[in-house]
Amino acid sequence: MASLDRVKVLVLGDSGVGKSSLVHLLCQNQVLGNPSWTVGCSVDVRVHDYKEGTPEEKTYYIELWDVGGSVGSASSVKSTRAVFYNSVNGIILVHDLTNKKSSQNLYRWSMEALNKDSSPTGVIVSNGDYDREQFAENPIPLLLIGTKYDQIPENKRNDVLTRTAFLSEDFNAEEINLDCTNPRYFAAGSSNAVKLSRFFDKVIEKRYFTRDTSQMTGFTDRKRFNFKSLHYD
Repeated sequence: MASLDRVKVLVLGDSGVGKSSLVHLLCQNQVLGNPSWTVGCSVDVRVHDYKEGTPEEKTYYIELWDVGGSVGSASSVKSTRAVFYNSVNGIILVHDLTNKKSSQNLYRWSMEALNKDSSPTGVIVSNGDYDREQFAENPIPLLLIGTKYDQIPENKRNDVLTRTAFLSEDFNAEEINLDCTNPRYFAAGSSNAVKLSRFFDKVIEKRYFTRDTSQMTGFTDRKRFNFKSLHYD
Protein backbone atom coordinates (compact mmCIF):
# COMPACT_ATOMS: atom_id res chain seq x y z
CA MET A 1 0.00 0.00 0.00
CA ALA A 2 1.40 3.39 -0.96
CA SER A 3 2.18 5.78 1.88
CA LEU A 4 -0.43 8.43 2.52
CA ASP A 5 0.03 12.18 2.41
CA ARG A 6 -0.30 13.79 5.81
CA VAL A 7 -1.07 17.07 7.54
CA LYS A 8 -0.01 18.36 10.95
CA VAL A 9 -2.64 19.68 13.38
CA LEU A 10 -1.75 21.17 16.77
CA VAL A 11 -4.01 20.49 19.75
CA LEU A 12 -3.60 23.40 22.17
CA GLY A 13 -5.11 24.35 25.51
CA ASP A 14 -4.45 24.42 29.23
CA SER A 15 -3.38 21.35 31.15
CA GLY A 16 -6.35 19.39 32.40
CA VAL A 17 -8.87 20.46 29.76
CA GLY A 18 -8.88 16.98 28.21
CA LYS A 19 -6.63 17.30 25.15
CA SER A 20 -5.18 13.81 25.52
CA SER A 21 -8.62 12.29 25.99
CA LEU A 22 -9.86 14.16 22.93
CA VAL A 23 -6.96 13.04 20.74
CA HIS A 24 -7.37 9.43 21.86
CA LEU A 25 -11.08 9.58 21.06
CA LEU A 26 -10.44 11.10 17.62
CA CYS A 27 -7.71 8.64 16.67
CA GLN A 28 -8.78 5.42 18.38
CA ASN A 29 -12.55 6.00 18.64
CA GLN A 30 -12.22 4.89 22.25
CA VAL A 31 -12.38 6.56 25.64
CA LEU A 32 -8.98 7.05 27.28
CA GLY A 33 -9.17 5.08 30.51
CA ASN A 34 -6.42 6.70 32.57
CA PRO A 35 -5.41 10.07 31.13
CA SER A 36 -2.15 11.54 32.40
CA TRP A 37 -0.34 14.86 32.05
CA THR A 38 1.38 15.32 28.70
CA VAL A 39 5.07 16.16 29.01
CA GLY A 40 6.44 17.92 25.93
CA CYS A 41 4.29 16.68 23.08
CA SER A 42 2.41 13.51 22.20
CA VAL A 43 1.51 12.62 18.61
CA ASP A 44 -1.25 10.32 17.40
CA VAL A 45 -2.62 9.74 13.91
CA ARG A 46 -6.14 9.69 12.51
CA VAL A 47 -7.06 8.39 9.07
CA HIS A 48 -9.34 10.83 7.24
CA ASP A 49 -11.15 10.53 3.92
CA TYR A 50 -10.95 13.90 2.22
CA LYS A 51 -14.20 14.86 0.44
CA GLU A 52 -15.69 11.51 1.33
CA GLY A 53 -18.32 10.28 -1.11
CA THR A 54 -17.20 12.48 -4.00
CA PRO A 55 -15.02 11.77 -7.06
CA GLU A 56 -12.23 13.73 -5.33
CA GLU A 57 -12.19 11.42 -2.29
CA LYS A 58 -8.68 10.59 -1.05
CA THR A 59 -7.33 9.21 2.21
CA TYR A 60 -4.88 11.22 4.32
CA TYR A 61 -3.14 10.89 7.66
CA ILE A 62 -4.02 13.59 10.19
CA GLU A 63 -1.19 13.97 12.72
CA LEU A 64 -2.59 15.37 15.98
CA TRP A 65 0.14 17.00 18.09
CA ASP A 66 -1.01 17.24 21.71
CA VAL A 67 1.21 19.96 23.19
CA GLY A 68 1.59 19.94 26.98
CA GLY A 69 2.41 22.75 29.36
CA SER A 70 0.90 26.05 30.41
CA VAL A 71 0.67 29.44 28.73
CA GLY A 72 2.07 30.85 31.96
CA SER A 73 5.31 28.92 31.53
CA ALA A 74 8.69 30.60 31.63
CA SER A 75 10.04 31.94 28.35
CA SER A 76 12.58 29.10 28.23
CA VAL A 77 9.74 26.56 28.26
CA LYS A 78 7.88 28.46 25.56
CA SER A 79 11.04 28.52 23.47
CA THR A 80 11.30 24.75 23.81
CA ARG A 81 7.64 24.35 22.81
CA ALA A 82 8.19 26.48 19.72
CA VAL A 83 9.82 23.54 17.94
CA PHE A 84 6.39 21.84 17.86
CA TYR A 85 4.88 24.82 16.03
CA ASN A 86 6.87 24.40 12.82
CA SER A 87 5.11 23.41 9.58
CA VAL A 88 1.63 23.49 11.11
CA ASN A 89 -1.39 23.02 8.85
CA GLY A 90 -4.21 23.43 11.38
CA ILE A 91 -4.93 24.12 15.05
CA ILE A 92 -7.55 22.69 17.40
CA LEU A 93 -8.09 24.98 20.40
CA VAL A 94 -9.43 23.09 23.42
CA HIS A 95 -11.03 24.60 26.53
CA ASP A 96 -12.90 23.26 29.54
CA LEU A 97 -16.48 24.55 29.53
CA THR A 98 -16.48 24.49 33.33
CA ASN A 99 -13.26 26.51 33.59
CA LYS A 100 -13.54 30.13 32.44
CA LYS A 101 -9.80 30.71 32.64
CA SER A 102 -9.12 27.94 30.13
CA SER A 103 -11.35 29.74 27.62
CA GLN A 104 -9.58 33.03 28.20
CA ASN A 105 -6.18 31.41 27.77
CA LEU A 106 -6.97 30.22 24.24
CA TYR A 107 -6.01 33.69 23.01
CA ARG A 108 -2.58 33.26 24.54
CA TRP A 109 -2.18 29.76 23.13
CA SER A 110 -3.11 30.85 19.61
CA MET A 111 -0.72 33.78 19.77
CA GLU A 112 2.11 31.65 21.06
CA ALA A 113 1.69 29.19 18.19
CA LEU A 114 1.01 31.66 15.39
CA ASN A 115 3.56 34.20 16.58
CA LYS A 116 6.27 31.71 17.51
CA ASP A 117 9.05 33.79 16.01
CA SER A 118 8.32 36.83 18.18
CA SER A 119 9.19 37.41 21.81
CA PRO A 120 6.33 37.25 24.36
CA THR A 121 6.64 41.00 24.97
CA GLY A 122 5.79 41.53 21.34
CA VAL A 123 2.47 39.76 21.82
CA ILE A 124 1.02 41.03 25.05
CA VAL A 125 -0.14 44.64 25.15
CA SER A 126 0.33 46.45 28.45
CA ASN A 127 -3.37 47.00 29.13
CA GLY A 128 -4.24 43.31 28.80
CA ASP A 129 -5.64 43.63 25.27
CA TYR A 130 -4.41 41.42 22.45
CA ASP A 131 -3.67 42.82 19.04
CA ARG A 132 -5.51 40.84 16.36
CA GLU A 133 -3.91 42.85 13.57
CA GLN A 134 -0.73 40.79 13.58
CA PHE A 135 -2.84 37.67 12.83
CA ALA A 136 -5.10 39.25 10.20
CA GLU A 137 -3.33 37.31 7.45
CA ASN A 138 -3.17 34.02 9.33
CA PRO A 139 -3.74 31.20 6.80
CA ILE A 140 -4.08 28.36 9.33
CA PRO A 141 -7.57 26.81 9.79
CA LEU A 142 -8.80 26.69 13.39
CA LEU A 143 -11.36 24.54 15.23
CA LEU A 144 -12.71 25.28 18.71
CA ILE A 145 -13.62 22.39 21.01
CA GLY A 146 -15.20 22.74 24.45
CA THR A 147 -14.87 19.72 26.75
CA LYS A 148 -16.66 18.46 29.89
CA TYR A 149 -20.05 19.45 28.53
CA ASP A 150 -21.57 16.72 30.68
CA GLN A 151 -20.35 18.44 33.84
CA ILE A 152 -22.41 21.59 33.25
CA PRO A 153 -25.77 21.47 35.09
CA GLU A 154 -28.58 21.41 32.56
CA ASN A 155 -30.10 24.59 33.94
CA LYS A 156 -26.82 26.44 33.35
CA ARG A 157 -25.84 25.09 29.93
CA ASN A 158 -27.47 27.85 27.92
CA ASP A 159 -25.76 30.50 30.01
CA VAL A 160 -22.35 28.85 29.64
CA LEU A 161 -22.68 28.36 25.88
CA THR A 162 -23.91 31.92 25.42
CA ARG A 163 -20.96 33.21 27.39
CA THR A 164 -18.43 31.22 25.35
CA ALA A 165 -20.05 31.76 21.92
CA PHE A 166 -17.81 34.78 21.30
CA LEU A 167 -14.79 32.48 20.97
CA SER A 168 -16.05 30.94 17.75
CA GLU A 169 -16.57 34.38 16.25
CA ASP A 170 -13.23 35.75 17.44
CA PHE A 171 -11.30 32.84 15.97
CA ASN A 172 -13.50 32.53 12.87
CA ALA A 173 -13.78 28.85 13.73
CA GLU A 174 -16.56 26.31 14.04
CA GLU A 175 -17.33 25.14 17.56
CA ILE A 176 -17.84 21.66 18.98
CA ASN A 177 -18.89 21.01 22.58
CA LEU A 178 -18.68 17.50 23.95
CA ASP A 179 -17.89 14.97 26.63
CA CYS A 180 -14.64 13.12 25.83
CA THR A 181 -15.87 10.06 27.75
CA ASN A 182 -18.73 9.55 25.30
CA PRO A 183 -17.84 8.46 21.72
CA ARG A 184 -21.40 9.18 20.59
CA TYR A 185 -20.55 12.88 20.35
CA PHE A 186 -18.71 12.01 17.12
CA ALA A 187 -21.21 9.47 15.83
CA ALA A 188 -21.28 9.19 12.04
CA GLY A 189 -23.61 11.77 10.53
CA SER A 190 -23.84 13.87 13.69
CA SER A 191 -23.32 17.62 13.48
CA ASN A 192 -20.04 17.27 15.40
CA ALA A 193 -18.75 14.64 12.99
CA VAL A 194 -19.68 16.87 10.05
CA LYS A 195 -17.89 19.89 11.58
CA LEU A 196 -14.79 17.79 12.31
CA SER A 197 -14.68 16.38 8.78
CA ARG A 198 -15.17 19.84 7.32
CA PHE A 199 -12.28 21.17 9.39
CA PHE A 200 -9.92 18.38 8.31
CA ASP A 201 -10.95 18.90 4.67
CA LYS A 202 -10.12 22.58 5.04
CA VAL A 203 -6.71 21.77 6.52
CA ILE A 204 -5.95 19.40 3.65
CA GLU A 205 -7.13 21.90 1.04
CA LYS A 206 -4.90 24.58 2.54
CA ARG A 207 -1.90 22.24 2.56
CA TYR A 208 -2.26 20.56 -0.81
CA PHE A 209 -4.69 22.48 -3.01
CA THR A 210 -4.56 26.18 -2.09
CA ARG A 211 -1.91 28.23 -3.85
CA ASP A 212 -2.93 31.67 -2.64
CA THR A 213 -3.10 31.11 1.13
CA SER A 214 -3.62 34.81 1.74
CA GLN A 215 -7.27 34.23 0.93
CA MET A 216 -7.64 31.99 3.99
CA THR A 217 -7.61 33.81 7.32
CA GLY A 218 -7.97 32.43 10.80
CA PHE A 219 -8.87 35.79 12.32
CA THR A 220 -11.28 38.14 10.60
CA ASP A 221 -11.42 41.81 11.49
CA ARG A 222 -8.40 43.87 12.46
CA LYS A 223 -9.11 44.59 16.09
CA ARG A 224 -7.91 43.75 19.55
CA PHE A 225 -8.96 40.91 21.80
CA ASN A 226 -10.23 42.58 24.94
CA PHE A 227 -10.66 40.49 28.04
CA LYS A 228 -13.39 42.88 29.15
CA SER A 229 -15.60 41.31 26.50
CA LEU A 230 -15.35 37.87 28.11
CA HIS A 231 -18.00 38.67 30.73
CA TYR A 232 -16.18 36.62 33.34
CA ASP A 233 -16.82 38.96 36.23
